[in-house]
Amino acid sequence: MKTIDVVGAVIRNEQNQILCALRSPTMSLPNRWEFPGGKMRAGETPEGALVREIEEELGCLIQVDNLVKDVEHFDPNIIIHLCTYEARIVEGTPRAKEHAELQWVSLHDLSSLQWAPADLPTVEKLVSERNR
Repeated sequence: MKTIDVVGAVIRNEQNQILCALRSPTMSLPNRWEFPGGKMRAGETPEGALVREIEEELGCLIQVDNLVKDVEHFDPNIIIHLCTYEARIVEGTPRAKEHAELQWVSLHDLSSLQWAPADLPTVEKLVSERNR
């Protein structure tokens, strides 16, 4: 079975809200929410891939910080290996270039969104940390 290596960013604003991206109707898993990011290219580090993907998808520059969650999600035909990282915007304002919508969401409301399955373990971790 083929494995795809993917990275995602948990980007917070000053109100501690997290940037969530709605997959467009033309993407796989349409109309599901995800942490912005994308597929790694051969030879890229996860951090380098995340900086590139966020620049391509959102038009801003980020600083990648700590790993939040390392997930292997098994779909019928593929394994998705997703690493999500805390990240900070250091330049620019996020805008949806590929996604249908971007939304800043409080930790309290994260679970109310319809998430892509591979992102759910990260959502659960963020919500459980909020409850500590």
